[in-house]
Amino acid sequence: MKKTCAFVLSAVLALPAFAASDADLYGTDITEVYGETPTETLNTDAAPVQKDTQKSENPDIKFPRGMELGFGVSGTTGLNAFVGYNNKKFDSFWWKRLGLRLDFATTSPIKNKLNSRINSALGDDGLEIDDNLKVQDVEFKSNHYGLLVDFYPFGDTWFLGGLRMTGGYMFGKMDMDAKIHGTNIGGDIKFTLNGREYKYTGNEMNGTAALDWKFNGPYLGTGFDLGLFYGFKIYLDAGVVFANKSAKIDLDVPLTDLYDITGGDVVAGNTALQNAYNVAKARALADAQHELDKYPYYPIVKMGFMYRF
Repeated sequence: MKKTCAFVLSAVLALPAFAASDADLYGTDITEVYGETPTETLNTDAAPVQKDTQKSENPDIKFPRGMELGFGVSGTTGLNAFVGYNNKKFDSFWWKRLGLRLDFATTSPIKNKLNSRINSALGDDGLEIDDNLKVQDVEFKSNHYGLLVDFYPFGDTWFLGGLRMTGGYMFGKMDMDAKIHGTNIGGDIKFTLNGREYKYTGNEMNGTAALDWKFNGPYLGTGFDLGLFYGFKIYLDAGVVFANKSAKIDLDVPLTDLYDITGGDVVAGNTALQNAYNVAKARALADAQHELDKYPYYPIVKMGFMYRF
């Protein structure tokens, strides 16, 4: 029992000494601990080692890496161009999946050729809408511009990395004007407005129909970037603008030589029949407008080539 007590007492006295020796080693003159400098274990001439605390920069994320330039065509708004940014070399999970684009399209540079193609599709005789009455000489113009945010759910995964979901906000305008032409050949030039029948007693008539659509609203769509070589890619976008309003239509036909079959007299100079014509026209346009108001969605489909730095 006495030997055991002596052993415990020795351990209690020795442990603090070893602890102090280790904890204060760098704050105490080494000669105080060991008596003299152990030249075999210390190299006082060696240069101090400095730890590099600066993180190396990734050259693949320096500007203009990730810059995008695109040019193509839009089926509903003409020639398309955009400038944007998306860099899949970022280390961040989110940054490599996000992109930003300023998007623009217009039919102005190609309006003559575009309208020529539309009218060629209608044929030399135009589009027949009633007895001896046809739509001819269509003029179409449109544009859009907006800010888009792209999200690539698969990041830089091979092939699937080109798939994206797109949201944003767009502004635009679409106008379509057409001539309504009638020729009295082998029969009357007839048409119906809200149940009332009309015809022209002259040899021909010329009127106009118009559709105007000024839209703005959120855009939602999807798309794909298909790599070709180096930074060149093919892009495809398809989506819709949830427009604040639908297209507006208008109709204008001359009253000269217009005969109201229902009323049994010419319209020009007859106040009652003129009023009846105006009411019938307004109601017919209102019915058509009601149908258009069911579809306040402007479709946008684009494809072309892009380059990503």
